[in-house]
Amino acid sequence: MSDPLQHIIHCGDAVNELSKLQEESVDLIVADPPYNLGKNYGNNIDLKERSEYHAFTSLWLEQAYRVLKPGGSIFCFMGVKYIARLYVTLEEELFLTPQGWITWHYTQGIGRKRGFSPRHEDILWFSKGADAHFNLDDVRVPQKYFRKRNNMAGANPGDVWQFSHVHYCASERLPHPTQKPEALIERIIAAASDPGDTVLDPFLGSGTTARVAQVLGRQFTGFDINPEYVQMSKDRLGEPFEGFDSIDPRKERAPKDMPKTKPLDELQD
Repeated sequence: MSDPLQHIIHCGDAVNELSKLQEESVDLIVADPPYNLGKNYGNNIDLKERSEYHAFTSLWLEQAYRVLKPGGSIFCFMGVKYIARLYVTLEEELFLTPQGWITWHYTQGIGRKRGFSPRHEDILWFSKGADAHFNLDDVRVPQKYFRKRNNMAGANPGDVWQFSHVHYCASERLPHPTQKPEALIERIIAAASDPGDTVLDPFLGSGTTARVAQVLGRQFTGFDINPEYVQMSKDRLGEPFEGFDSIDPRKERAPKDMPKTKPLDELQD
C-alpha cells in the first residue's frame, strides 16, 4: 500500500525553492541552515563575507515567513557566532513571536586546551502569531520522583535537551558533516505539529527531518543545493523503520518512590 502522505524533495537553492511555495501553506519549519563556519558540504563551502551571510539569512527567512501559516512555528538551529543576530532578525524584522530558546546539550564534541570545549547548539523557536501550536502531552518525559502534585503522565522536557550526536562510527551515520539525531527532530515535530500537517526543511542535508516527518505521519517538503544529499534523503525515506537513532536518556527512567497500593489513574491530578 502506498503512503497517502506527500513527501516532496527537490534539489535547489533554499531562497529560490521557498519562493515557489504557496503562501501560508506550511505548518512547521525545521531549519538547520549553514552556520557560515567554512564547512565543506560537497559541492559548496559554507563561507561567505559577513554582510553576504546576513543578506542570505534575511532572504530565506522572509520567504519562510511568507509560507508559514498563522499559528505555525519555525525552529531554527544556529551556532554561537550568529545566534544573537538571528534572534533579532526573527523578532524585530519579521515580527515573529519568540516561544523558546532551546539548548541542545551533547556529551561529546571538539576538545580544547584553551577555553571551554563546546558541548551544545542552540535552537530558536518562533511562531507566526502569539498562539503557537504545542502538544505537551506528546513530548512528556517520565518523572524522576513520585509526588502527588506531579502529572504522572510525564514532565515537560524543559528547554535543555540532551541527545547524543550520531557518532561517526555509528551504523546510522551518513556522509554529511552536520547530521542531527532523529529523536531531537522527533521532539520538535511531535510538539509543534499534528499528523497530516506539512513540515518544511529548507536545508535538507542528510534528510533527518524528512525521515522523522514520514515516521510521524506528517506531509513533508524539503530541498538542498547538493544533489547527492537530495538522493541520500530520498533513499532514506525508502528504508524500513526500526526505531530512531537516539533517545532522551530520561525516557527510560521510572519514577522513584512510586506507591504500590493505588492504580496510576488515582495518583494523577
